[in-house]
Amino acid sequence: MQVSAPKVRTAVENDQIVPVFQPIVSLETGLVSGFEVLTRWKHPRQGLILPTNFIELAEQQGLIDLLTDKILHTAFIVARAAAPDSMLSVNISPIQLRNRLLPGRVRALCRETRWPVEQLTIEITETAIIDNLDMASRVAADLKSMGCRLAVDDFGTGYSSLLHLQSLPFDELKVDREFVREMPHKRESRKIVGAVLDLARSLDLLTVAEGVENEEQCEMLFRLGCQFGQGWLYGKAMPAIQLPRFTQCPTLCNCATFRARDVEQEEHIELAVSTPAAQLKAVYDSGMDCVLEPTNP
Repeated sequence: MQVSAPKVRTAVENDQIVPVFQPIVSLETGLVSGFEVLTRWKHPRQGLILPTNFIELAEQQGLIDLLTDKILHTAFIVARAAAPDSMLSVNISPIQLRNRLLPGRVRALCRETRWPVEQLTIEITETAIIDNLDMASRVAADLKSMGCRLAVDDFGTGYSSLLHLQSLPFDELKVDREFVREMPHKRESRKIVGAVLDLARSLDLLTVAEGVENEEQCEMLFRLGCQFGQGWLYGKAMPAIQLPRFTQCPTLCNCATFRARDVEQEEHIELAVSTPAAQLKAVYDSGMDCVLEPTNP
């Protein structure tokens, strides 16, 4: 979809670009722990327009700070009324991470709307860090010192991921959706996700997998030790009016389901040990050939 810079400016100034909220779910409980704040342009004729069609233009026109301030202000107000105990996550543009004034603006917005800064996670892409590591480190340190949590977004897609984890005070690591999407089909993707999750655990970072679309991916992530998931399996981006009634994964996909399945499989195997043939059938029925590590690549 083609949009023009003047129309984007009009949309920002007239508050046509609004926040929507995508749930982040605990894989342990299936409960919603928070929401990522995303944006949609409510075009009067074309309907909802995705941010890939206007964020770059907003950056080029010098509108990204104004847009971010408006989105956060609205998001904090509606979330305080609809989901006051939730965490909110927001992705910061690489351009904004070069601005030392960003932390002060975030602090002022939190005070004005009475949103607890401790319930805000700032997501930083590796691209933003690569552009200016020194300034990114200063801005990140200021955000951290005022109480914000920091997440590295799309981990593994940049060039110096380990350096970035060492240089910035992150609390959370988000596994890129491309790796998650390929997990059921590619052994290499499963190994990469497993290695990333192991690294995060060794650094005491919380882990969130993006782009979870089906229960197979969810179960793999849970068994690999991922703590939280985000994606269409749990819910698409929604308006604030839906937040109060959205408290858990609608498919009830959580580790309790997976553990119950394990118990059933173990009991099935124990009951089937009377003959070698029955035992072999039980092993195949239980999936002990392991969906996570097939014998052949």
